[in-house]
Amino acid sequence: MKEKPIRVLIAKPGLDGHDRGAKVVAHALREAGMEVIYTGLHQTVEQIVETALQEDVDAIGLSILSGAHLPITERLMNLLAEQGMADVPVIVGGNIPQRDVEKLKALGAAGVFPTASQFEAIADFIREVVSQRRG
Repeated sequence: MKEKPIRVLIAKPGLDGHDRGAKVVAHALREAGMEVIYTGLHQTVEQIVETALQEDVDAIGLSILSGAHLPITERLMNLLAEQGMADVPVIVGGNIPQRDVEKLKALGAAGVFPTASQFEAIADFIREVVSQRRG
C-alpha cells in the first residue's frame, strides 16, 4: 500500500503583505511530492489552527516577514495544544534573526528556516519530522 502524501499547511499570519516566498516554498514542496494547502495573506492564528484541523495536515509552515514571529508562534503553539494538536510539527520561515532561532524552538517550533534557506533542506526536514510523527 502506498503511503499517503504529506499534507502541509503554508500560512501567512498577521499583516504581512508579501507572499512571494510562501508561494515559492509551497510550489517547491508540491514539486517534492507533498500536498500543500496555502492560506493566503492576513490569516489570524485562530484561522490557521482551524484550517490545520479541518485539512488534517501533517505539518504547518508559517511564513513571517513582519518581525512578529515570536508572539505569533507562541500563540499558535498554545492554540494547537488546546485543540489536541500539539504533535503537529510547526516550521517557521521568513525574516528570522539568528538570535531568535533558539527562542522559536523553545516555544515549540520543530524547525526554523530563515530567508534564503534551501528548498531541498526544507522538504527533507518536513519529511523527517512527519515520518517521526507517523511512526
